[in-house]
Amino acid sequence: MRRPRQGGAGHEAVCARGVEWMSDRLWITDFKYDDGAMLVKKTGHRVPLTFSLAHDIFTWFCFYFFAQTWRTWRRVTGHKRPTIAFYPDKPRPWYFIWPVTHVSGAKLIDDVATADIVMQFDDSTETDNTVPMVRDGAKLVNFTCDDISKSTVAAAFGEAAGYSLSVDPTTHQGRMVEKSELNAAHDGRILEGPLDTPLPGKTYQRLVDNEIEGGLVEDLRCCIVAGSPVIVFRKRRPLERRFLNENVQVLLDEPRNCYTSDEIAVIERFAASIGLDWGGVDVLRDRSSGRIYIVDANKTDMGPPVALKLGAKLRATRRMAQAFAVAFASKKR
Repeated sequence: MRRPRQGGAGHEAVCARGVEWMSDRLWITDFKYDDGAMLVKKTGHRVPLTFSLAHDIFTWFCFYFFAQTWRTWRRVTGHKRPTIAFYPDKPRPWYFIWPVTHVSGAKLIDDVATADIVMQFDDSTETDNTVPMVRDGAKLVNFTCDDISKSTVAAAFGEAAGYSLSVDPTTHQGRMVEKSELNAAHDGRILEGPLDTPLPGKTYQRLVDNEIEGGLVEDLRCCIVAGSPVIVFRKRRPLERRFLNENVQVLLDEPRNCYTSDEIAVIERFAASIGLDWGGVDVLRDRSSGRIYIVDANKTDMGPPVALKLGAKLRATRRMAQAFAVAFASKKR
C-alpha cells in the first residue's frame, strides 16, 4: 500500500488560501459557454445545451432542496461528528460526497490543519497528492489515489481479477474499444483490430457485451466507502449510446444482488490497489462469459444519478452517509 506524501508549512498556507478561494467562487464560474455547449473548465467535459439538460437540472434541484434541508437540520441540531476539510478543491453540491457529508453529520470546514478528516478532492486524472499540514490523528481519504487513467484502472483490475481488460491494438483480432485516458471524457468508440498505428493518449480494451433486454446496456456503478462496495446504481442506456452518460433508467440495488462474494472481493482488491477509499467504480458484466470487468474509477463522482427516482436518491444518500460515518466520521464523545 502506498503511503501519502506529507507536505510542509508552505502547503498549509497554500491549502488555506486555496480552499477559501474555492468556497467563495460562484458555481457558474466552474463552466463557460463553448459553441452550443457548457464546458466544464476543470475536466474539459462538454455538456450540450438541450431540453434534456434543462430537465436534468430541474430534477437535480429537487434533490438539492432535500440535501439543503439535511444541511440546515444539522446546523440547527449541532454537529456531534468530526470536522472535514477537502484539499485542494472543495466539492460542489452536485458531487455525491457533498450531500453525504452533511447527512453523515460531519461539519465542513475550510482549515485542513485543524480538520478531523481531510479528503483529497481533485477532478484531474492524475493528481499531486502531497498531504498538507494536518493535525495528529487526522483521517486521510483518497490521498493514495493519484492516478485514475484508463490504463491504470485496467492494469489494477487485471491484477485483482486474474484476467485482462486491456488488449494490444496492434495484434488484437476483431472488435475492441478505444477510449481516452482522461477522466470523464465519455469518448469511447468501437474499432476493428488490429490497428497499424494506435493513437497517443488513448487506451484499448476488450469490448464487453453488457447488453440487456430492451436494446439497453447496463453499467453496475458500485459506490465505495473505505474500499468496500456499499450500494450499486444499475445505470441503463440505449445500446447505440453506450459510451455516453445519458441514462434512461437508473435503479438502486445492493452489492450482494449484483455481484458474487468473489466478485466483491475483486472490487475490494482493485480499490486497495489504486488507493480508492471513496468513489465510484464502473463494473460491466459480460453477457456471454458472465465475468465482470471494471472499466472506470472516479474518486470525485457526481450523484446520485439524475435518472434515479427522488426517493431512491434519498435512500442512497442515507446509506452512503451511514457507511461514511462508520468508516471516517464516528461521533465525538
